[in-house]
Amino acid sequence: MQNVMAEQQAYSDNSLLLDAREQNVPRGVVTAHPLVIERAKGSEVWDVEGNRYLDFVGGIGVLNVGHNHPTVVNAVTRQLGMVSHACFQVVAYPGYITLAQRLNKLVGGDDACKSVFFTSGAEAVENAVKIARAHTQRPGIIAFEGAFHGRTLLGVTLTGMSAPYKQNFGPFHGDIYRLPFPNPLHGISEVDCLKALDQLFAVQILPERVAAILIEPVQGDGGFLPAGPAFMQALIASLRSTAFC
Repeated sequence: MQNVMAEQQAYSDNSLLLDAREQNVPRGVVTAHPLVIERAKGSEVWDVEGNRYLDFVGGIGVLNVGHNHPTVVNAVTRQLGMVSHACFQVVAYPGYITLAQRLNKLVGGDDACKSVFFTSGAEAVENAVKIARAHTQRPGIIAFEGAFHGRTLLGVTLTGMSAPYKQNFGPFHGDIYRLPFPNPLHGISEVDCLKALDQLFAVQILPERVAAILIEPVQGDGGFLPAGPAFMQALIASLRSTAFC
């Protein structure tokens, strides 16, 4: 009985749970806020002590409809009642195919597109690089300063920040090239970035040796910096004028 009471107390106290976290979870998995949440709804979360917080993070930008939206909960519950996990590489199931169809229509319109799904952003980025290299038979990948592309080894290589992502983790993958990202605060204009692309092609790697360019339309970890529509269009136009395309 005493053990049960102690366990119940531990699960209702932030400090006790965080002590348990310190003992059982590696420090490499950083947790920004010193609290443990127990439940969430919409834009609000409650910790194990009953304190209510407004969630400005949203799972780092992936909960656009908020926590526990009824439509999402119902869809997940319905799927769990049918198939919890099958692994598409073993056997297909309708949800995967239907989602691919909808995404292909949204992204490609009337053009032929195909989609494949992964469990994390880093895994998606790594497979995008593999697909690009296999399709083009080219080695080079261009990424941007300030970019974040994941915590796997290739993801860290592509990430354009030294701390806290790269320390003590090298050596890194080769054939990765870096461009500046538009940043008015630091005096880096869109014109500067396009000139840097020309310079990169002139002195580091020929455009016909580049398999893909990775860019975030809005950098997150890099400082919530947008790559404006004019820059994206100019970047595409500049690439089309080279042997990259």
